[in-house]
Amino acid sequence: MSYAIFATGGRQFRAEPGRTIKIPLLEAEPGSKVVFDRVLLASDGKRVHAGKPVVEGAKVTAEVVRHGLEKKIRIYRFARRTGFRRHAGHRQRFTEVKIADVKVG
Repeated sequence: MSYAIFATGGRQFRAEPGRTIKIPLLEAEPGSKVVFDRVLLASDGKRVHAGKPVVEGAKVTAEVVRHGLEKKIRIYRFARRTGFRRHAGHRQRFTEVKIADVKVG
């Protein structure tokens, strides 16, 4: 089974063909293809190739499925004995992609 660890949006993700993952928001239309070439580690099922810092010639091809918003998180600040209370909410935007292919190089 081939897989790869790639970096995008300041985070790292494990990609396997056929798997759907949520990554930070990309500027791409649903249905379009995207290529991630910052592959940090790749495996073809027999050997594991580690990059220094990236694996040369390796790339991950994916199709954009949809854009969306994560579940809301609540931020609450509190200072005891002073009556200070603040609250806010945040919903992180994401892009859901389906991994089509992992090329080791």
